[in-house]
Amino acid sequence: MLRRERVEWKTPDQVRLMRGAGLVVADALAAVRDAVAPGVSTRDLDAVAERVIRSAGAVPSFLGYQGFPASLCVSVNEQVVHGIPGERLLADGDLVSVDCGAVLEGWHGDAAFSTVVDGAGGAVDPEDVALVEATEAAMWAGLAALARAERLGEVGAAVEDSLGGRYGVVEGYVGHGIGTAMHQPPEVLNHRSRERGPRVRPGLCVAVEPMVVRGAAETDVLADDWTVVTTDGSRAAHWESTVAVVDGGVWVLTAHDGGAAGLARHGLVPTPLA
Repeated sequence: MLRRERVEWKTPDQVRLMRGAGLVVADALAAVRDAVAPGVSTRDLDAVAERVIRSAGAVPSFLGYQGFPASLCVSVNEQVVHGIPGERLLADGDLVSVDCGAVLEGWHGDAAFSTVVDGAGGAVDPEDVALVEATEAAMWAGLAALARAERLGEVGAAVEDSLGGRYGVVEGYVGHGIGTAMHQPPEVLNHRSRERGPRVRPGLCVAVEPMVVRGAAETDVLADDWTVVTTDGSRAAHWESTVAVVDGGVWVLTAHDGGAAGLARHGLVPTPLA
């Protein structure tokens, strides 16, 4: 059930500050994506992100959050979310999901992407590539729905519709409000619900983040108390963007282009604040 705690509605000036944090996250994830390759450790990726974040005068949101020991979540293959970076070396054909958060001048940005490691060794499974693409498309469907929505629940319905029953949708982990804290009300579901959610109006800032699996949607948490894995061992993908609802539409704060490329698939353009 969607929680009914107070939503932190942002002013236009506050949205602009969140854009700054969002661009730091975008830069960090771009650098990490460039670094993904066979033989690179997940800890190496974490170091790349932390350098980018701190060089921008920001602080990693994840490091120390409820005891989390790293600046990134790096989840590989059957790991859905919250993987802890370490000595694991990426291999050709691994499906890697990277989640990053940064706080700048007191405001948070949060985003994630998934990719398949392609070392030209022929180990890439086309079904994994299709999963990554479908999860990204589902995120953009949710963001486009937000631009037109009356109620927040329309986002989850759009995510579910985009996937068309081809994959499992993890329901125990959801998107969230974001602003002066990384996680705030309201919850943003990735599936249909009888709860319609709060009204959508300018000043709403949320992270939309579908987590999608090739098999069944049931998950477990490993002994480290963080890493979420699929119970059946099937592979998972995770995409996330921080988005602001503004007068006339939405502005994807963690996309360098404000979401232009992704929203264009749905006949929309981003609405940045002047």
